[in-house]
Amino acid sequence: MAARIKAGVIGVGKMGEYHVGVLSEMREVDLIGVVDANEDRARTIAKNYECSYFSKYQDIYNEVDIVVIAVPTSLHYPIGKDFLNSGIHVLLEKPCTDNLEQARELFEIASKNELTLHIGHIERFNGAVQELHKIVVDPIYVECKRMSSFTERIKDDGVVLDVMIHDIDIVLNLIKSKVAQVHVLGTSIFSKKDDLVTVQMEFENKCIASIIASRVSQNKERTLSVTQKDSYVLLDYTDQEIYVQRDSSSEHKLSKGALRYKQESIVERIFVHKENPLKLELQHFIDCAKNGSPRKVAVDNELYSLEIALNILDKYNQLGKSKRE
Repeated sequence: MAARIKAGVIGVGKMGEYHVGVLSEMREVDLIGVVDANEDRARTIAKNYECSYFSKYQDIYNEVDIVVIAVPTSLHYPIGKDFLNSGIHVLLEKPCTDNLEQARELFEIASKNELTLHIGHIERFNGAVQELHKIVVDPIYVECKRMSSFTERIKDDGVVLDVMIHDIDIVLNLIKSKVAQVHVLGTSIFSKKDDLVTVQMEFENKCIASIIASRVSQNKERTLSVTQKDSYVLLDYTDQEIYVQRDSSSEHKLSKGALRYKQESIVERIFVHKENPLKLELQHFIDCAKNGSPRKVAVDNELYSLEIALNILDKYNQLGKSKRE
């Protein structure tokens, strides 16, 4: 029987608790304990999932083989660095850090110590996203919408590093070309952070991408569409569904008192194997940590996704500064 891997979770807010729940059900994992600055919260989670709780993350060093770190972004670098220097494999929730050089240093430490550093881009493990890579060959235009209502839960980041970074990562891996130009518009509505941001990107291969991230909408929408010469592909993240539209034709007819539009096309619904993306992500992380399996995304691509996200955030901040002046 293969040895079970000992796991801990640092930070048990909403996302951290999701990790705890999945890890507690994995047969190859011993969930050792949780750590949170809110000791009452840590104690409650530990009781619910029948594990230990620790007041300080340093107390768990000698107890675990792997950790999931789901703390505010500003703490990713120091806590991630401490665990990597202590010889422990790390799954660090996205974004890796809010500083590119710090992110690069974390990957260098992981490499030097022969450890796995995995960044929690859960959408990579969405079944629909994996199918999308099989369908999209030569994209002309990509459009992403990730919209929801405001929540007080996220205080550390605005929408760029909280949610848009998912779409940036997917678009970059889909288009497989460097970004040539970036245009950014955005505003703050309910917080002092970026609450609504729209981005247009032109790539070196001439593909164009438009990404909208909002936490000011009463309508929840998470979609990605791709225009190719011979098809239009629509992905719905929430339902994990993909529709491909081909052989479209349209016409308009002017009748008495009304102008009517008609469109016909062949619409194909792609079969998607639906499984919990978080479970798939944790299984991949554990496989890399235990068996040295190859990464899903190369380190250079991890860093490039973060670089583009931070560049967008910088342009947004410059935009706000010019408005104030």
